[in-house]
Amino acid sequence: MSVKITSDMDKNQVLRDLADLIRENESEIIRYNQRDMDAAKSIDDTLQDRLKVDAKKVQGMVSAVENIISMEDPVGKVLSHYQHPNGMVVENRVVPMGKILIIYESRPDVTIEAAITAFKAGNRILLKGGKEARRTNLFLVELWHRALDKNDVPTDWVTYLDMGREEMQHLIKNNTHKADIIIPRGGEGLIQFIRTHSSVPLIISGRGNNFVYIHADADFDMATQIILNGKSRLSVCNATDKVLINAAMPDLDARLQQLIDELKEAGLTVLADARIASLRKNVKLIESDDIFYEEFLSPKILLALVDTPDEAIGMINEYSGGHTAVIVSADNELAAKFQLEVDCAAVGHNVSSRFTDGGEFGVGAEIAISTQKLHFRGPLGSSELVTNKWFVNGNGQIR
Repeated sequence: MSVKITSDMDKNQVLRDLADLIRENESEIIRYNQRDMDAAKSIDDTLQDRLKVDAKKVQGMVSAVENIISMEDPVGKVLSHYQHPNGMVVENRVVPMGKILIIYESRPDVTIEAAITAFKAGNRILLKGGKEARRTNLFLVELWHRALDKNDVPTDWVTYLDMGREEMQHLIKNNTHKADIIIPRGGEGLIQFIRTHSSVPLIISGRGNNFVYIHADADFDMATQIILNGKSRLSVCNATDKVLINAAMPDLDARLQQLIDELKEAGLTVLADARIASLRKNVKLIESDDIFYEEFLSPKILLALVDTPDEAIGMINEYSGGHTAVIVSADNELAAKFQLEVDCAAVGHNVSSRFTDGGEFGVGAEIAISTQKLHFRGPLGSSELVTNKWFVNGNGQIR
């Protein structure tokens, strides 16, 4: 490990230089990205939305870097201190994980956000982006290397794996780059391949497929706005896909029509279960309940009726991706029960699912949103990309 990287001040200087380089090279970043966009016209609209970098996204990269500079360095924090009766001093301290491999697609901003998150926590990072963003990613990593080199920090702290599928599969199977953690931000096929062929621990950044449950006592206008906001971006993992409505809702017919009209006005295809389809003819009846498992990432939303909050909780725990769920209700006690019993990384009460995000949760840039329970769940910022180590100091004690 380079001595230059041991203090927060030195890490932050690298990050300040990176922010300046991103700002100064905005037009070049957009130019490289346009070449990627031109070559990727055959991919669907959702992936194109993730791939595109404009001035707003460049500013978002700069803001992410500046925000993480302002955050406390997690490394070195003392978790526990014990003075042993024999004179030894025993401390448990926060240390970096080591080397992180992240595999992702389409979003070039991940190249910045994932790397600054790992770097702030003292980790090296291996980046494997999708081929559709290759030109943008390589240029962003070049900016990273300029910032590192300017501060006499080895450029292998941030490495881009510019390789094809077979070479990448060989790397995963044999851990040729000695990764300590793999974060696959992709489909089930990628996750299953790594689980089957690698002994390296995974942090799963799972699918969205997020649910909103509207209780009978909900402010329906508020619920409608929460749902519309949850669908305001289609390509993100915190988008709302399914809406469960309590069948005891007052003026149910009118409320359903109001919601359906607003969803359609927003350009969404409205799918519905058999109960709602029997009440409203201007929706598309689902063919089977299997669709409840599906993450849409498209202008579709599914409405269904439930009779009780427990039924809603059961459906969410059965079908959702374990990412985010929301209850809209005036009953705080019921909301607390819902939040405890729904098995998701984040559970909201009277808020949009779109808030499940590192920046919105106060942890800064995130490397992923973990949907597993070990070693952390939800948005992974720099404070979560660490582990612990015991430091034992004595003067010749033996047991």
